[in-house]
Amino acid sequence: MATFDEIIAKLPKPYYEDLKSGIVIYCADNRDILPLIPDKSIDLVLTDPPYGLNTKMAGGTWGIKFAHSDMKDWDYLVDQSLIEAIISMSTNAIIWGGNNYVMPPSRCWLSWDKTQKLDTLADFELAWTNFDKPAKSWKEKRNHAENGNEHPTQKPISLIKWCLLFGGGDIILDPFMGSGTSLVAAKELGRECIGIEIEEKYCEIASKRVSQEVMRMEV
Repeated sequence: MATFDEIIAKLPKPYYEDLKSGIVIYCADNRDILPLIPDKSIDLVLTDPPYGLNTKMAGGTWGIKFAHSDMKDWDYLVDQSLIEAIISMSTNAIIWGGNNYVMPPSRCWLSWDKTQKLDTLADFELAWTNFDKPAKSWKEKRNHAENGNEHPTQKPISLIKWCLLFGGGDIILDPFMGSGTSLVAAKELGRECIGIEIEEKYCEIASKRVSQEVMRMEV
């Protein structure tokens, strides 16, 4: 299996890199980067692709908040073949919002149970996995103050760290990186992580977040 450095050597120049911590960001369409990653060189795919809610987010003040209005421009369902290709890149995968796609049968779904219940927003979110384990849930409040919620679907770091500990592996791939929560969590846990995001403004947010010094936890 290829090492992290060997994988990066095959890829274009990243938007951001911290090779000491094993964190790289590519500002690109993931369809241009994924074919360059060697087969089965990733230990865990952990990602949160668009759910396809688009204009359905009109309910409530959150959905029409000016800061998040661009969500309606990009929150369309991703081509099914891309989801399947992403899953095939690793023996282990956790795909948030997998219930919005056609996924293989799995007995191990993960649930984020949001402790604040609001009429216009979902009480929980689901992640599909390919693990042969019992289904599990994590309770955590929504809309954390982390980073000012600069991405409309930003997940809590605690939730993503739980996913990383559940999924295991040293080399992580997030092809829908958003504001970089997966990379921040990976850095805190001492994991190497490749993030891909097509929107430069979110790459900038992510690079600032991961550039901050953290106390690494070896697990």
